[in-house]
Amino acid sequence: MPSQLSAYVSDTAPGRGALRTARSWLHSDAPRRSLNGLWRFRLSPTASVAEDFAAEDFDDSGWDGIPVPSHWVLQGDGAYGRPIYTNVQFPFPIDPPHVPDENPTGDYRRHFDVPADWSDAERVVLRFDGVESLFTLWVNGDEIGGAAGSRLAHEFDVTSSLRPGDNVVAVRVHQWSAASYVEDQDQWWLPGIFRDVTLTARPAGGIEDVWLRTGFDGGRGRIETEITAEAAAFPVTLRLPELGIEQVWATAADVAPLDVDGVEPWSAERPRLYDVTVSTAAESIALRAGFRTVEIRGDRFLVNGRRVVFHGMNRHETHPERGRVFDEEHAREDLARMKRFNVNAIRTSHYPPHPRLLDLADELGFWVILECDLETHGFDKLGWAGNPSDDPAWREAYLDRIQRTIERDKNHPSIVIWSLGNEAGTGGNLAAMSAWVHARDTGRPVHYEGDHAGEYTDVYSRMYSSVLETEQIGTDGSRARLLNCTPAQGARQRTKPFLLCEYAHAMGNGPGALDQYEALVHEHPRLHGGFVWEWRDHGILTTTPDGTPFYAYGGDFGEVVHDGNFVMDGMLLSDDVPTPSLHEYKAVVAPVRFAFDGDEVAITNLRHSADTSDLRFHWRVEHDGTLVDSGDLQVPVVAAGESARVPLPRIPVSPDSETWLTIDAVLAAATAWAPDGHVIATAQLDRSAPRPVPAVRRETGWRQSDGTLTLGIAEFVDGSLVRLAGRAVAGPQLELFRAPTDNDEGASEEVEESDAGIAGVSNAELWRRDGLDRLTTRRLSVERTAGALRTIAKVSAANSALSVIVESVWSVQGDELELRVEIEPSRGWLTVWPRIGIRFDLPDGAAPVDGAEWFGLGPLESYPDSLRAARTGRFSSAIGDLSVDYARPQETGHRSRLRQLTLTSAGTTVLRIATLPDTRGRRPGFTLSRHTPQQIARAGHPFQLPDSTTSHLIVDAAQHGLGSRACGPDVWPEFALRPEARTIRLRIAAG
Repeated sequence: MPSQLSAYVSDTAPGRGALRTARSWLHSDAPRRSLNGLWRFRLSPTASVAEDFAAEDFDDSGWDGIPVPSHWVLQGDGAYGRPIYTNVQFPFPIDPPHVPDENPTGDYRRHFDVPADWSDAERVVLRFDGVESLFTLWVNGDEIGGAAGSRLAHEFDVTSSLRPGDNVVAVRVHQWSAASYVEDQDQWWLPGIFRDVTLTARPAGGIEDVWLRTGFDGGRGRIETEITAEAAAFPVTLRLPELGIEQVWATAADVAPLDVDGVEPWSAERPRLYDVTVSTAAESIALRAGFRTVEIRGDRFLVNGRRVVFHGMNRHETHPERGRVFDEEHAREDLARMKRFNVNAIRTSHYPPHPRLLDLADELGFWVILECDLETHGFDKLGWAGNPSDDPAWREAYLDRIQRTIERDKNHPSIVIWSLGNEAGTGGNLAAMSAWVHARDTGRPVHYEGDHAGEYTDVYSRMYSSVLETEQIGTDGSRARLLNCTPAQGARQRTKPFLLCEYAHAMGNGPGALDQYEALVHEHPRLHGGFVWEWRDHGILTTTPDGTPFYAYGGDFGEVVHDGNFVMDGMLLSDDVPTPSLHEYKAVVAPVRFAFDGDEVAITNLRHSADTSDLRFHWRVEHDGTLVDSGDLQVPVVAAGESARVPLPRIPVSPDSETWLTIDAVLAAATAWAPDGHVIATAQLDRSAPRPVPAVRRETGWRQSDGTLTLGIAEFVDGSLVRLAGRAVAGPQLELFRAPTDNDEGASEEVEESDAGIAGVSNAELWRRDGLDRLTTRRLSVERTAGALRTIAKVSAANSALSVIVESVWSVQGDELELRVEIEPSRGWLTVWPRIGIRFDLPDGAAPVDGAEWFGLGPLESYPDSLRAARTGRFSSAIGDLSVDYARPQETGHRSRLRQLTLTSAGTTVLRIATLPDTRGRRPGFTLSRHTPQQIARAGHPFQLPDSTTSHLIVDAAQHGLGSRACGPDVWPEFALRPEARTIRLRIAAG
């Protein structure tokens, strides 16, 4: 086995080890052969495998077969080990550069044919695009070399070891190596050959590498061509047929920049690409060029002279069955889905993706921050002692990583920023990487969030700064918190463009406050948006012992150390289902904004460079959610950054129902990522006529009551509701608890702007401390009049003197039953509450409550700080579709601002409920579920939820916000629910 550290950059003789000169991933017509497919495989528990398995005559007939590319821990139903998830922790002792002897080692073998006509090739190159973590290569028994750098490409000259006809390639892969210390990204550890293996015949007179550096300025394009080839390969011809260009360079000295007229620029909104070929007599290479110029002017980041706002996602390569193995069809749909949700940027967290993904980014249109395969986060546990980032012994390894990153992907117009890596501390090696990048590519700036002092990077980058702090950074920044900076360094950072490389931690139900961050971007030009953490959950599809499928997270595979469900933090669930947060994100970052003013609407185009000629504008008017009129809004073409005011259509206003105008901006024609009619942005205007709220009827003549009582459709025993409309019902009981979200469980220190939480202590812990999940009731009184019933109860928890007084008044109002609940907390409550609501339990009986129809906000769940995607309308859903299958069960399914609710059973109405606003005009929300908050809170996975024989309806006067505290700021004060008196008024009728 090679020494741990020297394995980074091969020091063997040329032709034996990995080729030191990295090059672009090119589309060449040179003969090539994929070695993907079924290989022979065995797994050994240690790296010290004595058997010489690479010999040509070795008998591997007893080995298993394994697909390449794949991860061995995802093959063989657990026979080859199990995945390991850590965020920061190292799953082995921190003893760099050493790793344990217990080092799972996979041996791979396969036979392949070399065509006879390949004998004319100057050399044959074997390329590995991704192997985790350290590997050694043999061909026909000859040891060729080895390499590390899991998400980086490595090529080997195997010419002298090949022969016509049958050949044998053997590869030994070690799961752990020195490289593992600098690949401590927040993801699963998944060893194996997981990207393509390709054999290429390099022709004499071929082109080793090409770089087309393009620029754009006022309708004129520029191509600076860098060609790596032997002198004998010339002449070289560059052709760009669409623009009538055919340029022949007789020698390398003749290669010069080309200025091109009539060019359309490339941008993420209009990703205009031109087909280019660069060829010699022996080889032709096809590229797609996009003309754009990236620059920083002062504190502005510009492309083609215009400021860029990143509405971005941090994107890992992950799939619940394939892990990081690339599937082009799935990747294309993944990026198309991003476009449909108004995502315009990708940060490739935290390594270069499969190279085809960048082709797709060029084609579909994304601003890309391409990140090097580098993270040493586990050294944070040691106060960064021993961190390789500042150890000269690791310098060449760091430089090798950035060189392979940039050389492979330098031709992509979508890449507008290079990133050195992530959470690797700081130090001289990172500074050396940055210096190399600046020398190699003057056309793109360098990013690295860990350069807090701004010594070697071009943009100021932060993670999870709060709304208030981000606002300070957007102004002069003098009051913003600067990490590990001197005043002079801080002043330098304040001169640079700012971006949030990570924000809005999308773990479970959340995040909140997306709209607050977005508002700052449009107020302060220095702020250039950011990248949500992250795009998708990393769940691995597996089964329980009885065969029940579920998406596993950390700890589900028996890991010694792990970081639990912290890997489930995406806006997309593991099975590709968008979460409500992604819909919220789409609404918040919509590139078209509407502002209503009297009988006009101002339409603002927030795009970077595209006008609105690709859009149509539809309107509709609804009365209580029922369509009454619709049409097209005539809007002139609005240029990027401009606005237009247009008159609103005539809006028929109903005196007896709410009147809502909705305007949608939709695609006028199909694109590569969405059909025509796809909605880009939506806005609503309330034109409802004022209507009085029925006054509370104050009953008199109350007298003590017990026994049975019937009020309209309700039956009571000793003051307790037992039946409604002939079916069994229990409640209403006070419900202050919600199954904690991942953000509720977060113990972040980011609470300085608000007294909503306690730094370092999760809200969920405080709720459990105060007993909100185990409230008990003591009835104080039951009273009645001829047409009403009143109960007063004191609700509290064991080992607590805190309490809530709940007064419930039932009365008959015509053919309806009114319920008014007054909720009053005692003094002494010190923390926020998750909710203030009342719960009805509806046993199944002969007709289970299995659906809901409602008029209010929908169609998806909504919370106080996550309402932008919700619209007022009439919606319906089966009970199972009202909740989201988050990987760890938690609060889900709340619909806000309810007006009317119909509970159904097999499509038949069971109960009708109307809400009345309180004295401040606030309306309650509702949740309908097959499980109580307490049952949900006890489950670690969806399959652990108990079988249910009851539906549970919770009507909430208020809910606590979502925030981002799993890894970021707490709920903003405006959306924090403090203990307070609330009123709920309902009108209930039979179906």
